[in-house]
Amino acid sequence: MSWVFLIAAGLCEIFYAAAMPRTEGFTRLWPSLFCGAFIAASMYLLSLATRTIPVGTAYAVWVGIGAVGTAVYGMLALGEDRSVARMACFGLILMGIVGLKLLTLRGE
Repeated sequence: MSWVFLIAAGLCEIFYAAAMPRTEGFTRLWPSLFCGAFIAASMYLLSLATRTIPVGTAYAVWVGIGAVGTAVYGMLALGEDRSVARMACFGLILMGIVGLKLLTLRGE
């Protein structure tokens, strides 16, 4: 169940990162509340995940999910750079997430 919490925490991170520019420096009420709710949810779910997943692994996976997911959002919705080099770098992050998951499974 901890991995479900961790993946959900990462998804929440994508939502708050995507919403952050709309807050305009947290000067707009509704986007700021949306962003804050997902920040709180992400932290809560991350804390649940660290009950059984080592904190270093959980944090790295959480950040990785957020980084790759937000980058995909930026490329698809905002027209951000889709260069091969950029995608390769995000692919390396994704491989690191999978590797940490596999190493954690071996240790359980």
